Amino acid sequence: MNRFLPDPFILALLATVALATLAPADGAAATWVGYVATAAVVLLFFVHGVRLPRESLVAALLHWRLHLMILATTYAFFPLVGMAMSKAMPSLLPAGLWAGVLFLCALPSTVQTSIAYTSMAKGNVAASVASAAASNLLGIALTPLLAGLLLHTQGGDVPLSGIWKVVLQLLLPFVVGHALRPWLGEWAAKQRKLLTYSDRLTVLLSVYSAFSAAVIGGIWSKVLLLTLLILALVCAAVLAAALLFTIYGARAAGLSEADGRTMLYCGSLKSLVSGVPMARVLFPSSQIGAIILPVMIYHQLQLMVCATIARRQGGK
Repeated sequence: MNRFLPDPFILALLATVALATLAPADGAAATWVGYVATAAVVLLFFVHGVRLPRESLVAALLHWRLHLMILATTYAFFPLVGMAMSKAMPSLLPAGLWAGVLFLCALPSTVQTSIAYTSMAKGNVAASVASAAASNLLGIALTPLLAGLLLHTQGGDVPLSGIWKVVLQLLLPFVVGHALRPWLGEWAAKQRKLLTYSDRLTVLLSVYSAFSAAVIGGIWSKVLLLTLLILALVCAAVLAAALLFTIYGARAAGLSEADGRTMLYCGSLKSLVSGVPMARVLFPSSQIGAIILPVMIYHQLQLMVCATIARRQGGK
């Protein structure tokens, strides 16, 4: 039954949302929380740059057909599904939550989780490392652009200031970190567990900052329990569509069984660790709470469903 229980990180996220609901940061406290969260985001992407093996990007070029299919799933199929659903059922969710669903569809793949599930399912682990690295590298540029295009179709937009912040707070630290990899790479490899905790702490800080602003703006008077249940069903439908597409797409392309499993996990998973900081950089504080709710719900759904599938495929 453990596979169906909430991930400990999700429990920490829920506790953070509860804290922001009961004791939101306001005034000067909100300003300082914002400064700390921004510094943590900059450090997060600097460390991601340090940790990215250049060999993984080279490997991606050598197995180009698989990686193109995975990237097409992440950055083409997902956005099309999100846009189609929001156009077909615009009244199903408030506009702010549809914006969050579209932002979710523009996010890169996970890194640790997609690799772990590929390994558990006895897929092509080396290819999953290369794909996850390429997806997250491209996501720094593609996610803001795709999010802007998708929200524009709904009458919304990503502020130009948000795009500039991506360059300063995400892309520049990433590039600097990767440039320093020859000197810091070995240290980062030895501190894997510590850096994982720092990743999660950054997300928790960003969630607290975002939901504090959202609570002060009255988010819980606008998002009812029924709305949350409908949002969970929408996220489940997006996940189901991605799983079916990756499974049958891999078969249609004639990929090997191991490569098909790599496409399944690298293509269907979305990154919470990248998504929450990106949302905080891209969107005004009044919108972030609604933007990241779909990301948080999808994250838990993908963990439960994909863990079950990976165990069965791996014979565990």
